[in-house]
Amino acid sequence: MSKGLAQIMKQAQMMQQKMAKLQEESEQKTAEATVGGGAVTAVANGKNQLVSLVIKKEAVDPEDVEMLQDLVVSAVNEALKKVQSELASEMSKITGGLSVPGLF
Repeated sequence: MSKGLAQIMKQAQMMQQKMAKLQEESEQKTAEATVGGGAVTAVANGKNQLVSLVIKKEAVDPEDVEMLQDLVVSAVNEALKKVQSELASEMSKITGGLSVPGLF
């Protein structure tokens, strides 16, 4: 094997190890989103799991359940979007901007 090819293989292996470590750490990464002027706050982790949801009493109106549902959906989606964006940014640093299908 040529010296250049050996170096490329070594770099690829290092990149693979860094990506695996980031995937392991992704569960510890969290992002928070607050909507409705603070009425609903959601926290999601890098495994696309909702880990916390806070709904203030003022947001609960039995006459307008649809608004509360919309706020919850918005907060959860925004938190998931934020954590995935952060992980994608970190992955981009590892891969040098190359798009690796199936990762984050």
